[in-house]
Amino acid sequence: MRHATMRCHQLSEHIEVLQMDEVELPEPSDDEIQIEVKACAANFPDILMIQGGYQFKPALPFAPGGEFSGIVAEVGSNVTGFNPGDRVVVGSRVGGFAERINVAAETVRPIPPSVSFAKAAGYATAYLTAYVALAIRGQLKAGETLLVHGAAGGVGMAAVDLGKHMGAKVIATAGSDAKLEVLQTRGADHVINYTCPDGSLGGFREIVKELTAGEGADVIFDPVGGSVFDESMRCINWGGRILTIGFTSGVWPKAAVNHILIKQISVIGVRAGEIGRRDPALGIKCRDAVYELLASGHIDPYVCAHFPLGKAVDALAMLRDRQVIGKVVVTMNGYDPSLD
Repeated sequence: MRHATMRCHQLSEHIEVLQMDEVELPEPSDDEIQIEVKACAANFPDILMIQGGYQFKPALPFAPGGEFSGIVAEVGSNVTGFNPGDRVVVGSRVGGFAERINVAAETVRPIPPSVSFAKAAGYATAYLTAYVALAIRGQLKAGETLLVHGAAGGVGMAAVDLGKHMGAKVIATAGSDAKLEVLQTRGADHVINYTCPDGSLGGFREIVKELTAGEGADVIFDPVGGSVFDESMRCINWGGRILTIGFTSGVWPKAAVNHILIKQISVIGVRAGEIGRRDPALGIKCRDAVYELLASGHIDPYVCAHFPLGKAVDALAMLRDRQVIGKVVVTMNGYDPSLD
C-alpha cells in the first residue's frame, strides 16, 4: 500500500527541498509495529538533518520527524503488548512526516488516556532534556530560584513546567511580550523580556538581582549562550549552577573563570541523549520518570500551532524563524488538534 510521505532527497540550506512522495510501505517485520501517524512534532534537528549539519546523518531520501504519535495499524508476529487500534507515541530519529511508518516495537509506548495525539507527539525530547538538566545535572531543590532562558521554546517551556512541579520559584525570559504572556499563563512566577534596546540579548541581570534580593538565581537553564550566558554569570547566586543546554544565539561564550572561583559556581553541560548512551539504566529511569509525569498530568506540553502534512515546510519555517511558542506539530490522516 502506498502512503504520502514528506521526504528530503538532497541536502540543502533550504527546507523547501522537501517534497511529497507516494511511498510503498511493506508489511511490518516480525519485531515491528506499523503506525498510522496522527501528529509529528517539528524539531530543530529536523532542520539540521535537511541541511546536513546534524551529527546523525540519515541516508537519502528520508522523512524528517523523530517524535510522533498515532494508532497501531498492524503488529509483527513477535510483538506483544500492542494491538491494532491502540493509541501510541513513538521516539525515533526520522520518519514521522508520513501517513504510515513501520517502527521497532521497543520505540513505542501507549499514550496515556488523558493526553492528545498532539501533546504526546511533542513531549519526549523537550521534557527529557529539561528533566535531565534540572533533576539529574542541576539537582534543583524546592524553594530555589530557577532562571530559564529561551523559556518560550519547547525545551525552555518544559523547564518552566518542570521547575514549577519541583517547587522552584521560576523566572522566565523570552524575546517578546507575546511570548511572556503565554509563559505567565503557564505558571512562571516572573517574566522578563531579555531583548535590549539595540536588539541584542541580555537585558535581565539587574531585574533578576532585584527579584532575588540581590542574591541571584540558584540554577540557570541556558539554551541560548552568547551574551545571555555572560549576563547569567553576573546574576547567579553563590554556589549556583549554570546549565548549558545549547547555543541558539549562534555564539559559544567563554566562561569567566574568576566568577566561577569567587562565587564557587558550577557550569554544567547537559546532553540528555548522552546520559542514556553512557548509562543506559539511568537513561531508562529518566525516560520513565518523564512519561509518568505526563501520565499523571504533572506536566502539560504546549502546542501553539499545527499544519497538515502537505504544509510540513511551513511548520519547519515557523520553527526556523523562531515564531514557535512551545511546540508546533504536523498532522496526518484527518487529525485536527483543535477538536481535542
